[in-house]
Parts: sequence; structure tokens; C-alpha cells
Amino acid sequence: MNPIAPALPPALDLVGVAVFALSGALAAASMRQTFVTVAFFALITGVGGGSLRDLLIGAPVFWVHDPFVAPVCLAVALVAWFTPVRWWQGALLEWADALGLAVYSVFGTIKALSWGVPPVPAMLMGVVTGCTGGIIRDVLAGQPSILMRPELYVTAAALAAGLAGAGIALGLSPALTWALAVAGGFALRGAAIHWSLGLPTHRGDG
Repeated sequence: MNPIAPALPPALDLVGVAVFALSGALAAASMRQTFVTVAFFALITGVGGGSLRDLLIGAPVFWVHDPFVAPVCLAVALVAWFTPVRWWQGALLEWADALGLAVYSVFGTIKALSWGVPPVPAMLMGVVTGCTGGIIRDVLAGQPSILMRPELYVTAAALAAGLAGAGIALGLSPALTWALAVAGGFALRGAAIHWSLGLPTHRGDG
């Protein structure tokens, strides 16, 4: 029998997928691509992280068995196609993405733990869940990946995943674990957005 996956409210799950999908669709739209490309970017960004996580932990790929995820990604692609890109530029999408990053990093960690993955790899699965879709989007778009930028993005995902793993290990209630881990990851990413925080870079040969 498959383990029972940690429940994420369906509406919140779809909103999170939609936010990630929108960032992918807008990346393609801003490059004046065809609708097929916009739709592909929306789908791969929306489900990329969760798909890789499920493949790595041996779980059924979540969106293949869900009747709503793919249609939501395609609907988001339609919205991006028929609206000016400038409507979506600004802080709102960035903050929504920050919340989605924190939520899915926590969700990925807890799901991996529920499938018997050891704590440290499970936390890495949380980071994979939160970040992989955006990495694939950037690579396909020919833009510097979030992995290649010093801004606190992957670090925020790692904090959320780490707090989730720690909460489970300490026996905290699921609700408290979710709240603390999401809040921590979102707060760090929010601070990075507000104050342009980043990690120090290597000095090279200097």
C-alpha cells in the first residue's frame, strides 16, 4: 500500500501550482513565443518540482492522477496569452511566488518523509519541490538560473524544508509544523525581496 500523503487543501494546492505556472507562462510570453510554448512553460514550471520529487521517492507523479492540475496550468497559460505581460509585473507575483516556494518546500519534505525517505534526503526533496520548476523554466528560457544568482531563494526553500523536518523529528503537531516551517521560509524569502538580500559570492582568485 502507498503511504498516506500529507494533505494540502485542494484549493491551496491548485493556487500554488497556478502561481508557479503563471511565472513560467509569463517568461515565455515576455519572449513573444507561441501559445504552445507558453502552455508548455506553464505546465513544466507548475509541476516540475513535484514531478521530480515523486519520481525520486517512488511515488505516483501527482498531477498525472489529478484531474485539475493540468487544466489549471493550461488555463493560466490562456490568461497569460490574452493579457499584457505588464499587468503581471511587480511585487504581487513575486510575493505570491515566495509563499508558494515556502508551502511546497514544506509539503515536499513531509511527503518524502511519509514515503520513508530519511530526514536529510527528505529535506532535499522539499527543496527540489519548491525550486526545480523555476530552474527548468530559466534554463529553457536561456536565463541565469536561480541557482546561479546570490539572492536568497533556494536558501529560503532549504530553511522551510529544514524547519519541517525538524518539526516532525521533534514530534510537533502537523499544524504547528506547517505553520512554523512555512512562516520561516516565507519570512526569509520576503526579507530577501524587500532588502535585496543575497549570499556572499566566492572571491575567485582574488
